Amino acid sequence: MDGSNPGSDHTPTRMAPPPDAEPGTAKPGAVEPRAGDPPAAAVTPAAAVPSAAAVPSAAAVTAAAAVKVENLIVRYGDKIAVDRLSLSAFSGQVLALLGPNGAGKTSTVETLEGYRRADGGHVRVLGLDPARDHAELRSRIGVMLQRGGVYPTMSPLQALRLFAGYYKDPAEPEALLDLVSLSGVARTPWRRLSGGEQQRLSLALALVGKPQVAFLDEPTAGVDPEGRLTIRRVIEELRERGVCVVVTTHELAEAEKVADEVVIVTRGRVRARGAPGTLATSVPARIRFDASPAIDLAGLAAACGTTLSAVREERPGEYVLDAAPSASLVAAVATWLDAKGIALGSIRASSASLEEAYLEIVQQADHGANHGADDGANDGAAEAADNRAGEGAG
Repeated sequence: MDGSNPGSDHTPTRMAPPPDAEPGTAKPGAVEPRAGDPPAAAVTPAAAVPSAAAVPSAAAVTAAAAVKVENLIVRYGDKIAVDRLSLSAFSGQVLALLGPNGAGKTSTVETLEGYRRADGGHVRVLGLDPARDHAELRSRIGVMLQRGGVYPTMSPLQALRLFAGYYKDPAEPEALLDLVSLSGVARTPWRRLSGGEQQRLSLALALVGKPQVAFLDEPTAGVDPEGRLTIRRVIEELRERGVCVVVTTHELAEAEKVADEVVIVTRGRVRARGAPGTLATSVPARIRFDASPAIDLAGLAAACGTTLSAVREERPGEYVLDAAPSASLVAAVATWLDAKGIALGSIRASSASLEEAYLEIVQQADHGANHGADDGANDGAAEAADNRAGEGAG
């Protein structure tokens, strides 16, 4: 994520005292916050997440968006990191925020968490201004950091007990360990945990305060397949219990599995939004096949009755035919290769994935920017992508 440097997505360590800590007082097991950072809260366990109706609300958020961003602007000096970005997310919804490094994801989320003040626009979380009302909001939101926040010699059980002591009604540490499948390493020092185990502990530490909105930063980074299933299950339970979950990730396959809505951001602007499956259908289905490198694309296009622009070699020996898959078209490809004496490695016809849609949308945005049309043409590209996905702006 992009952090304080708008040109990168490296997330600075920013774990601060929990809600009941004295201002400016660092607690054991917490990392000192950066200068000017307000305190952060932690996130909740699925087993301890209350329903929306069970949590006292300082603002009426039943039908309104739990997270609402309108025309957000964030600057670092002369650099505009977030440029009139708008999005919304609701209770019981999982929203995935996707984008390349430096896209503005971290700056957006840190503004929602109360770490940064907006330079323009309107931001509300549970009806509150994250910066002005942070003291009231911080115990109602949860923040999972990608890494950091635990002393190397502290065990998962010790860390969870420490954090549980900061809350009036915390989740049980032992239940959290079981929730994230860390009971077997409950007394193992943090430094001896694997990367995936450290990540799951970060999630468990975040699952102490029973928030209504949970911000999860790269929750499956460095996690093995079994751990991914555990984290996915926790996110699903949070959704079922009415928590609004905002996930930032580079792992598009995970976003496709857990998200109800995806927002794609590049250069500080929303380029597309919609359900993962809907966004994927905005990219035409294709035929992919493997063969020898540098085949005659013009000859293949003619044999298939399509244009040369519809056939390309993505990587040496890996080809894509942009056309509606059919048995006759697959047969035409195979027949032409056989006639040319070219071995066919594999051939498959399938719908586009979220990853393909994401890459195409990002490339279109970059193409517009490289041609000096970012102010106007890219807004048009974003609108067109939204229209293709069949989704309105949040």
